[in-house]
Amino acid sequence: MDLKARHASLRGKTFLICIGAAKCATSWLHACLDATPGIVVSPLKELQFFQPRDPRRALADMDALALERLAFHIAQPGDAAANLRDRPTFQASVDRAQMIYDPEAYFDHFARLCGPDTRGFADLTPAYSALGPEGFARMQTFSTDRGVRPRVLFVMRDPVDRFWSQIRHLDQIRGEDHLTANWQNAVRDPALLARADYKGIVTALDALFAPEDLLYLFYETLFDGDALDRVCRFAGGTGAPATRPGPRNKTRNTCPLPEAARHALIRGFAPQYAFCRDRFGDRVPDAWAG
Repeated sequence: MDLKARHASLRGKTFLICIGAAKCATSWLHACLDATPGIVVSPLKELQFFQPRDPRRALADMDALALERLAFHIAQPGDAAANLRDRPTFQASVDRAQMIYDPEAYFDHFARLCGPDTRGFADLTPAYSALGPEGFARMQTFSTDRGVRPRVLFVMRDPVDRFWSQIRHLDQIRGEDHLTANWQNAVRDPALLARADYKGIVTALDALFAPEDLLYLFYETLFDGDALDRVCRFAGGTGAPATRPGPRNKTRNTCPLPEAARHALIRGFAPQYAFCRDRFGDRVPDAWAG
């Protein structure tokens, strides 16, 4: 099979992969890119196609979740075939289920969504930040083998604030883990720590991708100035949409960060603060704690 020929319609278009970080406004970015002329995003905000092969880095079985989502759509009231024709998220869920047994369905999904006026298409999946160096290399090779050149966006947030926001969010969607109450366990969880390892993530990306194919931004300054405009242009658009969407996927769990946890996290993430200040200098927001 000629993989490049199969996905020829995507050639020349910008392919943006936003790898997170989790709880860094990636749902808002998805909505902004969806509102940007010439940019296509999947109706599924997180495709979760490039999954960590090391089970210690995975927070869930994403293929199983894809099948559950498809079953949910099939079970909705009304005629299932009509729902499939009319609902983009249902169509995308079928595509995602196909990716389980046919990897080529990943770019088939985008080829179906893109049109002649499409300049760029994007996959925003924060879990990709946990792929590690080998996973990033597989992601790059998978794309380039099919004639698609990926560009990577990584948004960072104060390590302590981001980590606490993520475990509050996880408690919100699967409260049986009680991560906020058992934060001592959370700070030792390999999957959560992989997503907090800015040093490892940035170092691996710097080694694999050309500088022009990488964009590093900071959550604290994402909503002001020209940051969104930079994202949209990086994705192949001509600039930010005229109207910016409101907040998306805001964590409703407002459990405060205990002082003992704050001090422990600042100590634990000290290497991350130091690396970011060395790598990015005065671009690191003043509000960062460490």
